Amino acid sequence: MIRRHLTGQLLQALEDTPAVLINGARQTGKSTLVRLPELEEQGRQYLTFDDPGVLEAAKRDPNGFIAGLSAPVTLDEVQHVPELFTAIKMAIDRKREPGRFLLTGSANVLLLPKLSESLAGRMELLTLWPFSQGELHGFKEGFVDALFSKQPVWTSGVNQRLQRDDLFEAVLTGGYPLAIGRKTVARRKAWFQSYLTTILQRDIRDLTHVADVTAVPRLLSVVATRAGNLLNFADLSRSLALPQTTLKRYFALLEATFLVQLLRPWSSNLGQRIIQTPKVYLHDTGLLAHLLGLTLEGLKLDRPLAGGVLENFVLMELRKQSAWSETQPEFYFWRTASGQEVDIVLEDSSGRLVGIEIKAGATLGGSDVRGLQAMANAAGQRWVRGVVLYTGSDVIPFAANLHGLPMSQMCATHPQ
Repeated sequence: MIRRHLTGQLLQALEDTPAVLINGARQTGKSTLVRLPELEEQGRQYLTFDDPGVLEAAKRDPNGFIAGLSAPVTLDEVQHVPELFTAIKMAIDRKREPGRFLLTGSANVLLLPKLSESLAGRMELLTLWPFSQGELHGFKEGFVDALFSKQPVWTSGVNQRLQRDDLFEAVLTGGYPLAIGRKTVARRKAWFQSYLTTILQRDIRDLTHVADVTAVPRLLSVVATRAGNLLNFADLSRSLALPQTTLKRYFALLEATFLVQLLRPWSSNLGQRIIQTPKVYLHDTGLLAHLLGLTLEGLKLDRPLAGGVLENFVLMELRKQSAWSETQPEFYFWRTASGQEVDIVLEDSSGRLVGIEIKAGATLGGSDVRGLQAMANAAGQRWVRGVVLYTGSDVIPFAANLHGLPMSQMCATHPQ
């Protein structure tokens, strides 16, 4: 069994917080994580709401169900019973003990206000993403923290775990544990198709009534073609022949079930970050590749397509690393009216900024760092450094705090 890098954060949270919720997409390994030997040794009771009998008992009498549990307890897939959150809140208020409730959910509670508000101040939220490259290869990445450290060491020609073909294979496979276990492309395709059907028929129906169930997968397929681009609801509305109000409601369901996510633009004006147009990405590039029908040869031959897919891949690897990093930055992109852009911007809690560009090519030139240079000038003293991640093998110093880096650095670098 592959040990998840989030394990340390989970065990620490259970030591001082009454309720801990691990949320994330279906089939990312949440149920496996909460049944670790360290947790089972605590005598923790385990119940899953994928069991119809357990689900019915909880729905019939949420307060009685919680009152009848032995503590500590693990409740798996709690999004099926939103009524339980109020009962859990009342139980914690009566008896506040660290680690009393360990919950998992396949719906993002941050996008479901009634659920998140019920346990405000009583619950710690952790997100379990699909496997990172480090988890798959047996090492713990520290690239996010290295980016914000004073003197990170970038080294050419070593730890090249992601050579160009290997990198594209990793992109096409994605990080879902069961998809990785499939031996052929055809079997992986069958798994992704079944996965999407399950989410449509179970999780999305649980969250809301959808009048036209065929519209949601169609929306996801169209969004996949726009991954890494600005989210234009007017354009999507025309493409799908759906009213924008309906479209936005369906898109919210894709967000809530961890299929897509938004990346907002960075601005020194906090209000502008909310109202400006975001970019859209999928949570897993294996799923993205499935929806687009991508192949290894296709990625190698189509550089614009490869660039967008690699951008999605890098964003998700960094989000995964952020979950166990000390820095835990916020994620943005940067774009000006004149067209200058930085693909990914990280901002730490003190407002320091790191810019990241992603290039599919194996060589770099001066034009590849212009966006980073422009943002560095705009950010002033808040700027820490900029990097261009590319598919070559050499570290290229463009300036003291501006480097071109092989993508393997993202999956192996530790802060110095």
